[in-house]
Amino acid sequence: MVVDDYVEDVLALVERIPPGRVMSYGAIADWVGRGGPRQVGAVMARYGGPVPWHRVVAANGRLPPGHETEALRRHAAEGTPMRGERVDMRLAAWYPPDLGHLRHL
Repeated sequence: MVVDDYVEDVLALVERIPPGRVMSYGAIADWVGRGGPRQVGAVMARYGGPVPWHRVVAANGRLPPGHETEALRRHAAEGTPMRGERVDMRLAAWYPPDLGHLRHL
């Protein structure tokens, strides 16, 4: 499997998201400094299995499409703030404390 720097950067950031917190696809793209929400979604769909994929959600708190049941289970176990079946982004959104290059984290 060939994984480029962008994929590694996205996955490294997702690994840093603390339990009970989330980042949106767009926020991840902003912090990585390239790509956009769709590119982050593609990375997560293809390579996200080994990382806490359920902590990556849409900007409105919607859970990963097709994986809602498992994501809800994981969020309940972590105590993630929810509003129904969506993450409460006001309470659960997380942003890294620094802007260092992700491969050095």
